[in-house]
Amino acid sequence: MDISGRHEEDGEYLMVAAAVHATVGTTRVQSIRGVGFSVSHERPTLSAITELVADAVSDLPEPADGPVVAERGEFYEEPDWMVEQHFEPEFKYVESIAERETVQAAHHAAYAARKLLL
Repeated sequence: MDISGRHEEDGEYLMVAAAVHATVGTTRVQSIRGVGFSVSHERPTLSAITELVADAVSDLPEPADGPVVAERGEFYEEPDWMVEQHFEPEFKYVESIAERETVQAAHHAAYAARKLLL
């Protein structure tokens, strides 16, 4: 998952989260099974971000069967045990090349969707 737009522009926020459901090997993405999106105009607090991400994950066309994976910066470097309380299925930070590639796909999706909304 990835979030685009956590900065204020003209006194407003427009955050877009993209959740990518992918099957992965250790070094590459094998297939993208779906993408879910959510939008928020809230200030980017930890609570607002976890809700935004949970909404994007629930927007996936089929339930994810693996963990929600993100870069540490998305949740303000909070420990994974604190972030995982907000998600079902489990949560973890990026560990493998394939997970990093999946987050990169989510980044492109979130950025593109945000640009379309502006």
